[in-house]
Amino acid sequence: MKKIGFLSFGHWTPSPHSQTRSASDALLQSLELAVAAEELGADGAYFRVHHFARQLASPFPLLAAIGARTRRIEIGTAVIDMRYENPLYMAEDAGSADLIAGGRLQLGISRGSPEQVIEGYRYFGYVPAEGQTDADMARGHAEVFLDVLRGEGFARPNPRPMFANPPGLLRLEPHADGLRERIWWGAATNGTAEWAAKLGMNLQSSTLKFDESGKPFHIQQAEQIAAYRAAWQAAGHSRTPRVSVSRSIFPLVSDMDRAYFGRDGQSEDHFGYIEPGRQAVFGRSYAAEPDRLIDELRADEAIAAADTLLLTVPNQLGVDYNAHVIEMILAHVAPGLGWR
Repeated sequence: MKKIGFLSFGHWTPSPHSQTRSASDALLQSLELAVAAEELGADGAYFRVHHFARQLASPFPLLAAIGARTRRIEIGTAVIDMRYENPLYMAEDAGSADLIAGGRLQLGISRGSPEQVIEGYRYFGYVPAEGQTDADMARGHAEVFLDVLRGEGFARPNPRPMFANPPGLLRLEPHADGLRERIWWGAATNGTAEWAAKLGMNLQSSTLKFDESGKPFHIQQAEQIAAYRAAWQAAGHSRTPRVSVSRSIFPLVSDMDRAYFGRDGQSEDHFGYIEPGRQAVFGRSYAAEPDRLIDELRADEAIAAADTLLLTVPNQLGVDYNAHVIEMILAHVAPGLGWR
């Protein structure tokens, strides 16, 4: 068995070819797709966070709305850029959304990806300390966030408060029990995956990672997962961690599928640069008839190693089409691979 969810970037554009032409469309359709995915039997609805872009940004209002409209499906992010976040305020937002959802939040956080603007986090009021990089700052914010999610008191109460306080140091409220164990780190290297394991975070690995060996993407990603699990065991954590990978997968079962994605069947890994001086490897897309898809996906070592698969969806094609893609994978691909 494998958990299967979708991952949406929430793009919108006023183009007449897009079904998602405004921010309102992106938000409301994200909610509708999460409801549809739950009805189809999918396990998760996840959303990417990008700032200064025509994409989903502040995630917690959307996560809370989905939590109120659904009952079973996991609701999460992949990922929140921690360079931009006040970790204490984020803990309050996350606690509220998790309580509304009944403990179903699965929050992916990370250093983030290349930005739409130069050093955009500075506009949010965050500047790396002297001698630190923006990645150092993001990991520092993440550590504070993890610490306050434990729910332990740390703030000295006012001796003459407006409202009565419980005894002792105060914690942030509302507190959501168990959320600390449902935080994931989006790792682009083996080293950051191992760091996440030591801190007790679950692992999210995307459709790209920095090239560390020249091997095919799925093999490098499988090696990253193995390094993460070894570091987890060495850290002595008592629970079993979770690992997700993301993929673009399209069963070709209709003329519309073939028109949209028929050419993606020849997709291959490729190497390139997402930031100066660091080569990355980008994973291939999968698009084929279900029987062929089953054979191709069975050979993907990283999917086999993960317990959760996030399907990247082309959200601008609309809710109905994306629900169709999810349904075809659940009905025609997942059973043949033992995922259902």
